[in-house]
Amino acid sequence: MVSITEKTLQDLQFPTVLETISDGCNTDIGKEKALQIKPFRDKEELMQSLMQTSEYVSSFQNNNAIPNHGFDAITHEIKFLAIEDSFLEVGSFRKIANLSATTNVLLNFLKKFDDYYPNLNARASRVELTKEIITAIDSIVDKYGEIKDNASPALSGIRQNMNLVRGKVNQSFGVALTQYNGLGYLDDIKESFVQNRRVLAVLAMYRRKVKGSILGSSKTGSIAYIEPEATLKYSRELANLEYEEKEEITRILKNLSNVIRPYLPLLIEYQDFLSDIDVVAGKAKYANRINGILPAITEERRLFFREAYHPILYLNNKQKKDVTYPQTIELKQENRIIVISGPNAGGKTISLKTVGLLQLMLQSGILIPVHERSETFLFDRILTDIGDNQSIENHLSTYSYRLKNMNYFLKKCNKKTMFLIDEFGTGSDPELGGALAEIFLEEFYHREAFGIITTHYSNLKILANELPYATNANMMFDEKSLEPMYKLALGQAGSSFTFEVAQKNGIPFGLINRAKKKIEVGKVRFDKTIATLQKERSKLEKTSLNLKEEETRAREESKKMENINTKIQQKLESYQELYDSNQKIIYIGQKIDDIAEKYFNNKNKKELIGEFLKIVEIENSKRKKATPKETKAKVEKQKEIIAEVQVKVEEIRKEKKEKKLKPVIEKPKPILKVGDRVRMLDGKSVGSIDSIEKNKATVNYGIFTSKVSLDELELVEAVKK
Repeated sequence: MVSITEKTLQDLQFPTVLETISDGCNTDIGKEKALQIKPFRDKEELMQSLMQTSEYVSSFQNNNAIPNHGFDAITHEIKFLAIEDSFLEVGSFRKIANLSATTNVLLNFLKKFDDYYPNLNARASRVELTKEIITAIDSIVDKYGEIKDNASPALSGIRQNMNLVRGKVNQSFGVALTQYNGLGYLDDIKESFVQNRRVLAVLAMYRRKVKGSILGSSKTGSIAYIEPEATLKYSRELANLEYEEKEEITRILKNLSNVIRPYLPLLIEYQDFLSDIDVVAGKAKYANRINGILPAITEERRLFFREAYHPILYLNNKQKKDVTYPQTIELKQENRIIVISGPNAGGKTISLKTVGLLQLMLQSGILIPVHERSETFLFDRILTDIGDNQSIENHLSTYSYRLKNMNYFLKKCNKKTMFLIDEFGTGSDPELGGALAEIFLEEFYHREAFGIITTHYSNLKILANELPYATNANMMFDEKSLEPMYKLALGQAGSSFTFEVAQKNGIPFGLINRAKKKIEVGKVRFDKTIATLQKERSKLEKTSLNLKEEETRAREESKKMENINTKIQQKLESYQELYDSNQKIIYIGQKIDDIAEKYFNNKNKKELIGEFLKIVEIENSKRKKATPKETKAKVEKQKEIIAEVQVKVEEIRKEKKEKKLKPVIEKPKPILKVGDRVRMLDGKSVGSIDSIEKNKATVNYGIFTSKVSLDELELVEAVKK
């Protein structure tokens, strides 16, 4: 059973959050409902509300945006329909039809996209879908909110007659206008409207000459407004028809009201459903603004808010373009009470309020601005004592009020309670008030309640250090600038920096020293020790951050070196393979050269073939038959290499185009003749030319002769030179 007092809601500024959510709602009923949001008593209902809001937030990013669910409230119409024999005006029926149509569209949409919005569809599935309301109204009322001509046979006949009579009125008036205008009886404006009737603007001097009914005159009296006699008869007939039309419309509206009246409970349900969706939309818009998410809700007694923001402070700072500092706070069975200390204006109260407000928002079905790995469980009570709280009406001082509040805490505090106390123990004599506060803290501790308190009292800091399942925390302070860092550090008490802050604000050093002498030396030393430890902690924090940055850089460099080393290793392996392959080819070439020379000497073909077969068999014995998978991998590798080579070739071609090469001056090629000693351009063997036929020369190498193109030969003497 969740029990949150109105005082707790006010202390944690919960109404301010609700006002912002209310501003995001589209309808007046939705706005009112948003302001009435309270913590849920049932966990299942709470989880449905949180999931519905989370689903609506997701609709902002996906392609299946939730349709418009705005509507005009029909509260007035619902009251009238509840009265027997009453009937609604035609505009009210249009509102009812629009409400019904909007609901039907939304119900169909949520049913269709149940995979995206299961919890919203679960809420929608409790509402009946019907088109009978829309059909009944659309048969009578058009989209502009007017009664249709064919709403009834009687109305259709009346309106036809009215149109005929209006035609006669206009015709008779036109005749009179032409007649009297020709006689010069009319003013320059000629005609006007009086009492919604068309009249002639007759000059006052001629009013007796115009037959008809005088309906008025101008302010100066120079013009008389007269309805022509010929028109009067038709005007009376039109008035009678208008009365009949009004009576028929009243009858039609009464019948339509009786048709719609049985659907009254459904209309109430429609309005309730759309307003609920409007509140969900308001909460989703708010969550979008504060980056709210749904953390894990656990059964384990643990509250872990990582990188938590105070939503009100976050939005205010965002508007001012200021930085908001997140806090990370953890409460669990082994660490259930945190005592926060530190200087004033350092953020102690904001940290305390952040935890309380976020927990309160979450238990009210509102998403909260924390890291996605945050988690918490649900408290039965949240007790707060924040602010001055003097009570003039009850003649209570701050301390009396606080004692009364502590008495209430002692009655209600248990293992499912979270208490938040700001400036614990203040309002009385520091020593006596501190002692009583110490007893209260011990009592809360033994009852296994979760809690956060802020204090300047040294005895409470010491107690938190002594209790196994309590811990100190401090708001970090820059020891050089004496400015708050708005960062909560767990595990160590904080100094109030009383004398340091006083010195910074210009209080004379002599006065500060006198103040130090007024208090116990031990206390000054204790506070000084805490201040020194806090400074050291701040330095360690900075050093730790620098080391982490260096470690990150070192890891990145190490990764780069590993990549380079891998590439080099791969290159070496490739070169080794290439070298081995070339060595093998050279070895085989030498073998073949030896066999060729032996054959040249003995001309033994059988021995030549045997030697060749022997070499082939030896090489084949070294080969392994590749599997299809290995063959495919080899082909893929070859394709990759070819692609890389093509890229390199393109780069080289591009470089050649960009770079202007010097023209190469070719030396004149010597004219070869019979008897010249020559060799092939890519060879080493030297021979002499025996004969030249056309462009080919017969070169004698001593052992054999060969026909070679003249372009492939060069003089040996030219090479030596």
